[in-house]
Amino acid sequence: MCSFWKSGNNFMKRKVLAPPLSAHKYAAEQMMLTLFPGQHPEYPETPPQPGEDSAAFSLEDNAVTARVVWEGREALGRSPFQEPSYRELAGALKLAFYQAGTALLGRELPWGALTGVRPVKLPTRDLREGFSPKQAQARLQERYHVSPMRAGMAVDCAQASRAAELSLAPDQVSVYVGVPFCPTRCAYCSFVSADVGKTLKLVDPYVELLLEELDAAAAVLRRLGLQVRSFYMGGGTPTVLSAPQLDRVLSACREKLPLAACTEYTVEAGRPDTITQEKLKVLKACGVGRISINPQTLEDQVLEAIGRRHSSQDIIEAFELARATGFDCINMDLIAGLPQDNFYGFYASLVRVLELEPENVTIHTLALKKGSRLMEDGSALPCGEETAAMLDFSIEALHGNGFRPYYLYRQKYMSGALENVGWTQPGRESLYNIVMMEELQSVLSLGAGGVTKLIRPGGQEILRLANPKYPQDYLSAREKILGQKAELSAFFQGQEAL
Repeated sequence: MCSFWKSGNNFMKRKVLAPPLSAHKYAAEQMMLTLFPGQHPEYPETPPQPGEDSAAFSLEDNAVTARVVWEGREALGRSPFQEPSYRELAGALKLAFYQAGTALLGRELPWGALTGVRPVKLPTRDLREGFSPKQAQARLQERYHVSPMRAGMAVDCAQASRAAELSLAPDQVSVYVGVPFCPTRCAYCSFVSADVGKTLKLVDPYVELLLEELDAAAAVLRRLGLQVRSFYMGGGTPTVLSAPQLDRVLSACREKLPLAACTEYTVEAGRPDTITQEKLKVLKACGVGRISINPQTLEDQVLEAIGRRHSSQDIIEAFELARATGFDCINMDLIAGLPQDNFYGFYASLVRVLELEPENVTIHTLALKKGSRLMEDGSALPCGEETAAMLDFSIEALHGNGFRPYYLYRQKYMSGALENVGWTQPGRESLYNIVMMEELQSVLSLGAGGVTKLIRPGGQEILRLANPKYPQDYLSAREKILGQKAELSAFFQGQEAL
């Protein structure tokens, strides 16, 4: 039984497979697309011609064998497995292709054979089972060929995850409130957000329905005796709302949600062109303790290239205004790999961010996503090697300034197959970010584009309830959205109707 993957613009070609390997098409694709980015799977009925770029795998003697032909050269990889379970076979398949692919490329990947969104779950599970941090790191390096630097970051994040997990109580949930509007749409963005200049008429009715949804969700939480442990308002850009609108929404949250156990209250202020002293005072008065001011870059030509309508100086002034208003926990985001940027521009941006002394810094790697302007117009971007140098510098600089990584995730189509990392000064971690990313606790999501995740203790069962993505669709689905809150009661009461 073989799978064929042909190169060029059409990369993978596969014959129909019988179980058990047929279930692992996705695992094979993800590994090969990580090794050879820019290729596109295709599945013809005939195998490739001799010498044609392709990939194939077979199963025999409790091992997966992979063969890859690339630019006239051929390499084999072989990975044994203990039992033919889904997890064992998927892992063996990835490792076999990784061995063959890296032999042809002549280099290892920073994350080795790991392709998933949440690599931190592996060392977290090891820590939960009694392995030491050193042992957990060694297992990542030995089993999956993860580089020492990335394995070390993953274990640091796993330790933060484990500490967060031990602090949670069974009667606690987290709450996310989405505001899907922005002043303009950034070139890299694929989030469900609307240009407020074009959709201004939707903002008021959106706020009205959001408050209705909040009422319904809060009633369920109180009836079930559940407490909110962390609260996060994101988007979009929540501070695109006016000060009175922000006051109305946040005051309602404070009044109606069971917040007695809440230890973290975050609002993304995000864009400096939406930040005013009046809005910051509203956030402070409503109990918000943590905000994000996200420059993405402090290079003005890069800001222009991504469609931001503000300068780097605007970012600095917004940060200083937030400090003057009393905010002592501020996150700042940067993105490595933006158009018109280079290593020296990223270097300068991070140095300027560190001079401001934020409590959290999040370093993202650009991911080209469907629906983003960058994906559509093919803007010139830094190469993968230059983006990797940006990430390596950020790790060194942030460690050197007393930061530690505390949450981490990866995405499809990410430059250099790298990662997004949240960094924190000691004791200033965002609990919500850990809980959400590592799926440690149920998260109730309100608003357009929100996806509620209801998680059983131990994380073995996750029920997802999605709201409509776009503001107009959200407004048109009032009855469904409000009726969906009954499913919250059923889940937490353990009813089989779910």
